[in-house]
Amino acid sequence: MSKIIELRNKRNTLWEQTKAFLEEHRDANGLVEASAVEQYNKMASDVKALGDEIARLEDQMEMDAKLAAATSAPVHADPKPGQRKANVRPTATAEYGEAFWNMMRGHSSPEVRDALSVGVDQNGGYTVPDEFERQLIQGLEENNIFRGLAHVMRTNSGSRIIPLATDTGSASWIEEGAAIQESDMTFAQETLSAYKLGCMVKVSNELLNDSAFDIAAYIAQRFGVRFGNAEEDAFINGTGPSANPQTTPSQPTGILTSVTATAGNTTANAQTVHFDNIYKLYYSLKAPYRRKASFLCNETLLLQLMLLKDLNGNYIWKPSLDIAKPDTILGRPIYTSSYMPAITGNATTDKNKKVLLFGDFNYYWIADRQNRTLKRLNELYAVTDQVGFIGTQRVDGKLILPEAMQVMALGTGAASSGT
Repeated sequence: MSKIIELRNKRNTLWEQTKAFLEEHRDANGLVEASAVEQYNKMASDVKALGDEIARLEDQMEMDAKLAAATSAPVHADPKPGQRKANVRPTATAEYGEAFWNMMRGHSSPEVRDALSVGVDQNGGYTVPDEFERQLIQGLEENNIFRGLAHVMRTNSGSRIIPLATDTGSASWIEEGAAIQESDMTFAQETLSAYKLGCMVKVSNELLNDSAFDIAAYIAQRFGVRFGNAEEDAFINGTGPSANPQTTPSQPTGILTSVTATAGNTTANAQTVHFDNIYKLYYSLKAPYRRKASFLCNETLLLQLMLLKDLNGNYIWKPSLDIAKPDTILGRPIYTSSYMPAITGNATTDKNKKVLLFGDFNYYWIADRQNRTLKRLNELYAVTDQVGFIGTQRVDGKLILPEAMQVMALGTGAASSGT
């Protein structure tokens, strides 16, 4: 804890020094001297590196807390083999969990197969135990910033229909005794489906036969990273239902696919972003959504945003001094994702890129179809004395209220020497 606070204070001090250095090396026209650009970039990169180290330490602190937590519940609270509380799911019992991991280790028996009969998937896999499901979800959230911002729901069906009010009606002035006019609400529907995501990992038989090897933690970590990365990419850039699934599999509809940059939210060129662009983006979002809105961009844009000042000459990027709280721009949190389009400095390839999102991400809905399944492959890697594990899940995502999100896009021109 003290180390994190020390690094946050150090980052804040370095940022103040960076700003002062920038002001000292402006010419008569207010532009940064060419000789100072390289030094400024290094100082700004050091500020960013300190932020990354703070995030790593906070993740480590969170993981240490999880590992220090109790690993089991009192014995009297667990259903015993052969009996099950009426309100306990079959996959939540200790019997099922033990049988599941015995099967994954290759210890098959009639008793094990009978215990797993409630979790047999139609494709040959087994539904993962509830405790492991929670562990895997934690892994997904740690590797997927979108799950922490969006609205996540669980569903047992293949699709979920969401009714949306498109017109809430209105009131009108009337004279005494006159009839009140009808003004009904009108509704539309959005459907969240269940698209399949899968990956495979290999484990040596030596590790599987080692009783000290925590197979559940290993698989949760490997699948969590891979599923988390694939999900975040799809939640940002996904193309949605496919017209030709054989060549392009269906996937969630990414938030960038659902929003369009207006003329007012497009920069003058494809290489630089100015304060006016951020200001217009901020106020292009309706006030009710701004209260819970956040920014999302690639780290290549963040370095530009750290340079921007408001009309009073104050930097709009503010480093956070509080543990686990994000940095802010114009008072709203800003997050970065490597799956947001990056600014490369090439006007030809960067033009029209949607580089900065601002809105209430809670209106992006993620539907998880329970439960995830795991399948053991015995023969595929037998020649290398390894065992394969296939993990699958069904998930969809969609921005259900587009007006809750605005996006800034780069222009089509090249920056002039004076900008």
